[in-house]
Amino acid sequence: MKYLFILGRNHELSIAEIEEYLDKIENPIKKLTQVNNGLLVEVENPLLENTITYLGGTISIGEILTSGTEKLIFEKLDKIMIYLGENNKLTYTLWDFSEIGELTKEYLKQRFKEEKLKATFKGLTGKIKNQEGEKDEKPSSKLIEEEYFIFQEEGIEYFGKITEKCDYESIENRDMNKPVRRESLAISPRLAKILINLAKLKTGDKLLDPFCGVGGIMQEALLQNMTALGVDNDGDAIKGAQKNLEWFGFSPESYELIHFDSTKVSISPVTAVATEPDLGNILKKIPTKGMAENTLKDFEKLIVQVINNVKKMVEGRIVFTSPYIRIGKKRLSCNIENICERTGYHEVRESLPEFRENQVVGRMIYVLEKN
Repeated sequence: MKYLFILGRNHELSIAEIEEYLDKIENPIKKLTQVNNGLLVEVENPLLENTITYLGGTISIGEILTSGTEKLIFEKLDKIMIYLGENNKLTYTLWDFSEIGELTKEYLKQRFKEEKLKATFKGLTGKIKNQEGEKDEKPSSKLIEEEYFIFQEEGIEYFGKITEKCDYESIENRDMNKPVRRESLAISPRLAKILINLAKLKTGDKLLDPFCGVGGIMQEALLQNMTALGVDNDGDAIKGAQKNLEWFGFSPESYELIHFDSTKVSISPVTAVATEPDLGNILKKIPTKGMAENTLKDFEKLIVQVINNVKKMVEGRIVFTSPYIRIGKKRLSCNIENICERTGYHEVRESLPEFRENQVVGRMIYVLEKN
């Protein structure tokens, strides 16, 4: 089975999440092929319904309708239904990851004309600057009813259509409307989902967030029918988390909040850790190298103490973000080798940067397992 994933702005992080998600649900990946922000994924089994709702770094997912060589693809398309709607008006677009993108556009135009559809093509005129500094295309019109794609892999053309799209509007609404928000300190629902997948947490598992704040990561775990334990040394944050989780309507038995220092707290057993500790001061100006190094040393000391305190109760992975601080034209991250050496953990994949171009303090994401 092959599917197309349209990646979010951080391609590397999006792919890492897809790999870990498919691995945790035991759907082995046979092959991955990336072209720009398109990722063709071959898996052993069909994807679960509404897979998009479990992923934070994927814009949309598409199913393949037919495939063939460049010479045969249009003959194959002639034999299948492309548009299944009842309305004779259609606004559509095409995600182009092939050398025959223009030919495919012409084919669709002629095909819809022959089928007497009042079809209007809308180009992917929206642009999003990705982590690599290049611009990815995306739809800019909300009027688009069908999104088709053409993807070329090793001489074979894959034609299909987008079947699942991330509902950014509902995610934003639930995030903006919850009772307690901390603008500058909040982790986005998108990144919270990614951390949960990197930790390989599944339905029925128990999350520990030792820096839970107002419950951003906890809420995403609870929405996926996990249980959650949140700890924070800030009493106001714990009160805010309580209000937010009550507002979502989660069962009180599904989560626990503890107002305590995570370097000393006693906890019950958990499956894995996904957390965003304090990343230091929110800087608008680029710090000196010495200031950045001090921030990172403080972070390392804190995260080592927390991991060593809770690790006996953690069955699986520990996933956390750390400061990734801009100094001049480069960025500094914490000494993960030192953290691993002092805690008895090791990295299971390369660290994953997550930042925006002008952000002084970005994030570096680490995925650890016990030695």
